[in-house]
Amino acid sequence: MLEIAIVGGGLCGLALAQGLQARRCDFVLFEARGRLGGRILSVHSEKAGMVLDLGPTWFWPEIQPRMLKLVTDLGLRSFPQHDTGEVLYLTDHDKAPDTLSRPGLHGGAHRLEGGMASLVEALSRSLAPGALRLGHELTAVTDRGDHVELSFAHGAENIVVAARRAVLALPPRLVEERVRFEPALEGKVLEALGDTYTWMADQAKALVAYDKPFWREVGQSGNAFVQHEHVVLGEIFDACDTNGERAALGGFFALSPEARAALLPGMPMLVSSQLVQVFGVAAERGEARFQDWAAEPYTCSRRDQVPPDNHPEYGHPLLRRPQWGGRLHFGGSETASYGGGYLEGALEAAARLQRALIVDRPPVVPGVARNEQGIAGFGEWVAARRGGVLERYKRLLHQNLASQRTEQLTQRAVLGVMEQVYSEALARLGELSFDPPAGSIEAGVAALAQDLLAPFVGFNKFLLDEAIAFNGSSCALSNFPSEHRPSSEYLETTARDLAAAWREFAYNVNALLAGRLAVRAAA
Repeated sequence: MLEIAIVGGGLCGLALAQGLQARRCDFVLFEARGRLGGRILSVHSEKAGMVLDLGPTWFWPEIQPRMLKLVTDLGLRSFPQHDTGEVLYLTDHDKAPDTLSRPGLHGGAHRLEGGMASLVEALSRSLAPGALRLGHELTAVTDRGDHVELSFAHGAENIVVAARRAVLALPPRLVEERVRFEPALEGKVLEALGDTYTWMADQAKALVAYDKPFWREVGQSGNAFVQHEHVVLGEIFDACDTNGERAALGGFFALSPEARAALLPGMPMLVSSQLVQVFGVAAERGEARFQDWAAEPYTCSRRDQVPPDNHPEYGHPLLRRPQWGGRLHFGGSETASYGGGYLEGALEAAARLQRALIVDRPPVVPGVARNEQGIAGFGEWVAARRGGVLERYKRLLHQNLASQRTEQLTQRAVLGVMEQVYSEALARLGELSFDPPAGSIEAGVAALAQDLLAPFVGFNKFLLDEAIAFNGSSCALSNFPSEHRPSSEYLETTARDLAAAWREFAYNVNALLAGRLAVRAAA
């Protein structure tokens, strides 16, 4: 019988598989597509002589530590998104665009040499060939008490796989919509799955390659926003290689999935016409590539066809907790407590899953002194993070401003910082070894958890106080009165969100210790 079945070959599933293989665990990864990567998709352009990212394009090294570490560990190279500080605005299709100053538009975003697919290629190269199964679409999961059975459609065949534990590293809505569970999952779990929007699932991208970056030659950045009644691409960006020798422009469609489907035959002409409106006649001789994620059955659910009104909230607690006595786990970027929807979130979810599967088992050195040393060292680590949270807050705040988010700026940034710190703290604890104090495992867990959580006392209030003080002195926030001088109601709401994140972190610390100590007790 298989020990662990991973369903979903996106970044979360691949990162988890790499971690399992490094610890010589028994697993197989199943992917419905005929390729790995999920929403990561890079295609080669003959005209530009480089790959074009039709899925995720960027990561942010300053606020996404897991991505930065993975890129470094894999020996990949990144480069900053080209940004001169100016952007073109086209609001009338009969007039030339205006040029406006927008420094830091992409908030410190980086791209990867070789495209984001280089992540997929590097991770998959480390896996044994027998550990991958492509073309396997999950249709049902059955709880058998001491293991689960997974049913896959593989061509015309139905294949049943038995595994002691299963990880569904898939968009939650697709799980709720397409996978049958026996027995049925609890109603609140199904509701959480169905309510979780699949990030960018309703979106589409266009990448257009050229012989040379003609826009750079005339001093333009390649950044543009289009907001007239005939808009096709609402946001356009420079997609050249590291040094700008290989040229391309990228853009996000402003059309709905229904409109894109209706206009599909004429799409190349529509995109070309729009780029000519913005950048001139040199833009009409490009090689266009399109990707409509709303038409991808393994990405977009029926409910994802209608995008949410506001930025989605990710990391529902029920989706981060094991089901069926630890035999069933949910993964994917949308389940992350930090970076949900982004590549960072996929890695955060993979790290959580690895902890839950109790595969990260550093050697345990007996002795109370060892515990005291580890607790003291962890306390010093937390204190160092406390000293840097204001800078993290500023970076997240500025990134939200650059991406034109104007609601709940303080709330989003403060919560994002603490979720990032909690994620890093769990990873740090996973590297440490502890012995339970004398007595029961339960008592040992409670005592250790209390000692490890103690350095975080007052952390939330400290960050919120620092954020409020910064907001009051920030010229950038002076145009946002509710953020410049937050009301007591706004601060109470933010404090409640921080308290919820703290409770989730405390739960995860306790679960990590309980799993670690239970393994030791059973040894």
